[in-house]
Amino acid sequence: MSSISLLRLATRKPASSVTRIAQTSRRLPVLVGALPVIVTSSTFSTSARRLADKDGQEAADHHEESFEEFTARYEKEFESVQDVFELQRNLNNAFAYDLVPSPSVIKAALYAARRVNDYPTAVRIFEGIKAKVENKGQYDEYCRDLQSLREELGVNLKEDLYPEQLYSGSINAQNS
Repeated sequence: MSSISLLRLATRKPASSVTRIAQTSRRLPVLVGALPVIVTSSTFSTSARRLADKDGQEAADHHEESFEEFTARYEKEFESVQDVFELQRNLNNAFAYDLVPSPSVIKAALYAARRVNDYPTAVRIFEGIKAKVENKGQYDEYCRDLQSLREELGVNLKEDLYPEQLYSGSINAQNS
């Protein structure tokens, strides 16, 4: 190939070569610099590939974790917590699921918060429960179930620390 032909290929508009490649179904050699590169029409795919595991099965066929397995896994995770970072990471992971953790998981998280001496996180665990449950009755049931543990560890609820009048903006109503 002469140097003029190479110059013409190098100065050709890239958009025209891309559309021409997409229109054909066979492989076309394209010169990039001085090295030939094979480009196929399947380079620009519009569908997502599905990942496969070692056995060749698709990723969608993996085993879903049951609530009991979830509970056992997070109880074990919270029992092995050694610092505040691990505690908060495990709490974020546990509350990220579309379910409310069982009282035994909350109990393990509270013991972990006590072990790493993180009182604010212990209070926030109950705030997380309050955000995850569907109604106030479920939250009250969690509080009743964990009342003895809260008293044992000395963990107060946010409602106990900051009564409703203080953070609702009605401070002047108390003084009247």
